This record gives sequence, structure tokens and C-alpha cells, in this order.
Amino acid sequence: MDFGLVLQTDPPATTVIELMRRAEARGFRYGWTFDSAVLWQEPFVIYSRILEHTERLIVGPMVTNPGTRTWEVTASTFATLNDMYGNRTVCGIGRGDSAMRVAGRKPNTLARVGEAIDVIRDLAEGREAVVDGATLRFPWIRDGRLPVWMAAYGPKALALTGRKADGFILQLADPFLTEWMVRAVRTAAAEAGRDPDALTVCVAAPAYVGDDLAHAREQCRWFGGMVGNHVADLVQRYGEHSGAVPESLTAYIKERAGYDYSHHGRAGNPDTAFVPDEIVDRFCLLGPPEAHIDKLRALRDLGVDQFAVYAMHDAKEATIDAYGEHVIPALSD
Repeated sequence: MDFGLVLQTDPPATTVIELMRRAEARGFRYGWTFDSAVLWQEPFVIYSRILEHTERLIVGPMVTNPGTRTWEVTASTFATLNDMYGNRTVCGIGRGDSAMRVAGRKPNTLARVGEAIDVIRDLAEGREAVVDGATLRFPWIRDGRLPVWMAAYGPKALALTGRKADGFILQLADPFLTEWMVRAVRTAAAEAGRDPDALTVCVAAPAYVGDDLAHAREQCRWFGGMVGNHVADLVQRYGEHSGAVPESLTAYIKERAGYDYSHHGRAGNPDTAFVPDEIVDRFCLLGPPEAHIDKLRALRDLGVDQFAVYAMHDAKEATIDAYGEHVIPALSD
């Protein structure tokens, strides 16, 4: 199993770079960041410095979207980083939650996401692609490679992931939901004539190592609120008891009153009081290293290839170090 570290690009950027260096030294293979231009600093600028100050770390957004940048600009940015540092990027992509809504726009349609996956990957790997009716190709790319991984929860998004993407990003660590969603993605891939086992599966969630579960839950409760944004969209689209989405995912948002993106992804978010302890425990990894190892082994048995640690809490360095000392060695067989 591979491991990644997920950070927000809060200033100063030097702190993000140093944490990514620390993660690589502890055995992490991927460095991810949020991508929301209004809320945080521009990640692609910071990726260049991360790549310069690491040797093997693969970097990318968790996740970008097709609406905040034109597709040829996104592709060129990835391709330039790859040309400079040797194909060490991955494109995580989705409909866009905070990045679009904070700017007063609606998230992208799935049709637009699917088209963008093909165009961005083709352009970044040196092939022709059509953008707004114009056929484009970057003449300077040599041996470029850009895997595109899609974030998804709902049935249509999971099916699109299986049909189009190179990998699947699932932002929660509940084994039951992981099994259900991974099966949906792989089924869609097989139905599209693709090798379902060729898709990389990445589970991303907060991890907090320590014995004080009450404190860990409060530091990670924000995650249930963030996931709740996507769940609310699913309930609106499919209905609460439609059977299209497991009620073990949707039932907990009944008391959700709203969401202020100024607290997005941060411990102490006041808009996440509706998130019960049970959801925090199911969606996140909490407790001593042994508890993390046990849950990750269960996820690995379900086909998870990478666990990406959301480190948006008060123990970033301690979590990175604990994973490097205890968790990563136990899951590296």
C-alpha cells in the first residue's frame, strides 16, 4: 500500500514544502493539496518547489476541477512540471465544491468532467485534443505521462470514474462504503471494456494518532461536514431513500443546517456540530498506531492501493512521524 499526505496550501508555503519533505523522508510517496483559489494559495506554484526539494514524491491536487482554469492551461501546467522534474505529477479531478461555490459558480456537470479528463490527459501526454472547437497539441512534450484520478461518491460519478479515469479517489475511510463504491467503479470499468484492476484506488481521510479519542474526534469532525456537502448533493439528486446511494452514507446529514466555506477543511468548523462521533470514527482513522494498521489492512483487502492522510489538525508532524515509524512499515509488504 502506498501513502500520501494531503495539506491545504495555507501560507507560508515554506511550511507546506517542509511538511512534504518530512513526509517523503518518512516513506510517503504522494503529496496532495486542496485546490481552491479563493480559500488558499495557488497549489501549482507550490508544487514546483515541493518537486525541487524532494526526490521521488509525486504531487497533485485533491482535487482540481474543469471550471477554474481552461483545460489547455491545466494540461500545460502539469506537463511543464513533468518536463522539469520527470513525470512526478498526478491529476486528481472532480466537479468542484469549494473552488466553484466560493466563486459563486455551480459545480461542473459530470459530462464536463468526463470530457475534461480526456482532454487534459491527452494534451499533457503530447496528443491532440479538441478544446472549444480548436484542435490543439503541445509540440514540446516528449514522453509525458499524466494519470488522472477522479473523486466520486454517487452512482453516476462512480460509473464515469470507471469508464474514464486512471484512478478513483474516495474521500472517506469507511470499509462498508469503500467496498460498495470500489465495486461500482470496477463494474463500470469492466462494462466499458477496460481492465477493472488497472484502476488505482485511493482512500483519503483524516488520520490522528493518539490515545485521546475525544480530542482526536474534535480535530477531525470537520471532515464529516466536508463530506456532507457532497452527500447533500446526492440526497437532492437521488432522494433520501432511493436506494441509489447507501443510507449509511446519507442518513447523518438530517440535522445539517448549512455550510460556511470560510471554515472549510479546518478543525473547529462550527458548521459540523451535526456530525456524530460514529461518523467521525467510521470516516476517519483515530487511535493508537495499531488501530490505524488494522483498519488500513481491511481497506487494503478491499482493493485500496493508497491511503492519503488528511493532516488538517493540531498534530501534523506527530502524525507524519507516527505513520513513518509504525504504520507505513506494517503495510509495505
